[in-house]
Amino acid sequence: MALELDLRGVDAGYGAVRALQGVSVGIREGETVALLGTNGNGKSTLMKCVMGIVRPTKGEIVLTMNGARHDLTKLSTEEIVGLGVALVPEGRRLFPKLTVEENLLLGAFRPAARKDIDKNLALCYETFDVLRERRKQLAGSMSGGQQQMLAIARALMSSPKLLLVDEPSVGLSPLLVSNTVTMIKQLKETHGLTVLMAEQNFHQAIRIADRGYIIVHGEIVFEGKSVMDLETNDLVKNYYLGTA
Repeated sequence: MALELDLRGVDAGYGAVRALQGVSVGIREGETVALLGTNGNGKSTLMKCVMGIVRPTKGEIVLTMNGARHDLTKLSTEEIVGLGVALVPEGRRLFPKLTVEENLLLGAFRPAARKDIDKNLALCYETFDVLRERRKQLAGSMSGGQQQMLAIARALMSSPKLLLVDEPSVGLSPLLVSNTVTMIKQLKETHGLTVLMAEQNFHQAIRIADRGYIIVHGEIVFEGKSVMDLETNDLVKNYYLGTA
């Protein structure tokens, strides 16, 4: 399945506040692409634009699958999810008063995923054994790391082809961040996913990324064609490595 996501010249914001300015980003099938930037630079807004949660005021967001071209700026969030796009949102955004299993089943709302509910549920429990043990526990009573596992598993329940992961490191200890990023890599390889990950933890992001972009004040200021490109860039040295 040929899959491509292209954002071209995207502007977006909230009222008078412009969060994205002329953003162009491309993702190809099978890649893990990192969107790097510190807090408040537009990473989450870009993710929300792809999902149809925030509407761009300018530019294009095009998802190509099997030769069919889909203009995401004209589709509802439900329709975008229906194409096989899933978001693991920043802060996890679980339903805290529902159980682990109820949260997972809500992730299978996409019509194409409903026939695979049992298979995907078994897969989630196999991948995240703690979720099986706690399947009747209320999601809001779990630890941050367990909630992050649940958020990722809920996205997998929709049988996605393109997985957007927004700030998986937020609120987690360094060990849990490392484990979570490793988990994303394993799931990507196992299920043939294409991944766009927004992250401010440079060292963890480049562990699994094929390449990446740096976003500053809502603008893409550097596109790294490889991890080496990112590591040797002066902006990265200044912002992340402290070696410039």
